[in-house]
Amino acid sequence: MVQTLPEGELIWGVAVLADEVYVLRPKGFDDIEVYDVITYRLQRCLTVPDAHGFADMTVCRRCRCLYIVDPIAVCIHNLSLHGHATRWPVKDKPYGISVNGALNVLVACPAVRKIEEYSSRGDFLREMTLPDAVVSPWHAIQLTSGQFVVCHGEADDPVHGVSMLSADGRHIVHSHGGHPGPDAGQYSVPRHLAVDDNEFVFVADVNNRRVTLLSPTLEYVRQVVSPDELKWRPRRLCLDAQTWRLYVADNEWKDGKYSAGRVVVLSV
Repeated sequence: MVQTLPEGELIWGVAVLADEVYVLRPKGFDDIEVYDVITYRLQRCLTVPDAHGFADMTVCRRCRCLYIVDPIAVCIHNLSLHGHATRWPVKDKPYGISVNGALNVLVACPAVRKIEEYSSRGDFLREMTLPDAVVSPWHAIQLTSGQFVVCHGEADDPVHGVSMLSADGRHIVHSHGGHPGPDAGQYSVPRHLAVDDNEFVFVADVNNRRVTLLSPTLEYVRQVVSPDELKWRPRRLCLDAQTWRLYVADNEWKDGKYSAGRVVVLSV
């Protein structure tokens, strides 16, 4: 462990762009805390205008902006680093978000088992209905091959795992997981992903309180973050491939809801 950022409201997203770390918290104002990537000191805050709720956040390095998921307003907010904001509607209730190599925005919609793709301006491009075995897809990342890595499984679902899908989203190419459980080959609500430049996959395993590393063909490699390194439960990941720092949103579950959060910074 390298550092922990301050405890506060629960965290819905963490991202790194240039020399800054962005942390998304639902406060109604100053929703995004911006920290220096070296000193981890708070630099400033950004507000997401007209936000109704949050679910995830990612960055586009080329466009130098943040994309924030609003599942209540059923939209994506586009926020520049200077605070200029726009937004666009999405077809289905969104959850996880990522940006692919074409700079398009990928949105995972767990209730309808779809990945939806939008341009950086919010134009709808396509949707992919996922195979029957991929229930409750929380987060999807597109690889350089065009294939997708998706984590999936809610508490009551029969299968909790990570799947690699064909470029059209119709077929499972590789998978890891199965019945929910605590063993190395199992998950209990895998909620978020990060992928490095060699396409190794980091998986936030919420209820098992760990982060698992998988090979590019989704074979188990090792546990990179253990329960001993977390205070609560990991729900969001961000990998800075230049510094090999993994940012883990560690949120407290108390009295049946998430009530607080912090970011744990680890060297991987």
